[in-house]
Amino acid sequence: MSGILLLGSEDEGLKRARKALKESDYRVHFSDETIDVKTAYEEALSRRPDVIILDFTSPKVFDAQSAYRAFKKDRFLKETLLFAVLPADGIQVLDNIPAIGDFIFEPFNPSELVTRVKVLLKKAIPTDSEDMIKAGDLIIDVSRYEVTLSGSKLELTFKEYELLKFLASNKGRVYSRDQLLDKIWGYDYYGGTRTVDVHIRRLRSKIEDRRHAFIETVRNIGYKFIA
Repeated sequence: MSGILLLGSEDEGLKRARKALKESDYRVHFSDETIDVKTAYEEALSRRPDVIILDFTSPKVFDAQSAYRAFKKDRFLKETLLFAVLPADGIQVLDNIPAIGDFIFEPFNPSELVTRVKVLLKKAIPTDSEDMIKAGDLIIDVSRYEVTLSGSKLELTFKEYELLKFLASNKGRVYSRDQLLDKIWGYDYYGGTRTVDVHIRRLRSKIEDRRHAFIETVRNIGYKFIA
């Protein structure tokens, strides 16, 4: 489930947008009307949403332009997808926000905004291929031996990486500890299956939290990657 952060004045247009996004199963957080740039930045940094929707229609209430600049300077937020809600006569605003992912003018149809957000997410997140494995916010770049979660690079050991890549490449399939030991460590490895449990535990500590769960324990059998 993708996370959306709406930043701006809570007018009727954005209220309808929030409702439509929630009905489409997005996790949506809305700022209050007194939000300033510093608070907006802290909200974005703590929540790490998949998309930030910036409201440029009420500059006296929320300085979306300054918020945009703050996000693009931050190393954790500069790659976050940005979506702009612009006033009807605000085409010139686009000249100052070159890295915006998409935009919509007021008044707008909430269903159109939801559709545009969906398209933006699909364009930005790669699908599985020989070089890329994707599972929600988790992306395994096989060609670079890199794993990112919500845009942040994870530091994994070689065996943790190989274990994650193998399970994620076979989503939904259950593997016993013996099978995983053979696939990742090799048939001539002298360690016991406890090795698998230890590495699964360490891997979970790095890729899972209250928002993310990828590896499921199948009682008395082994593990599987949740499809």
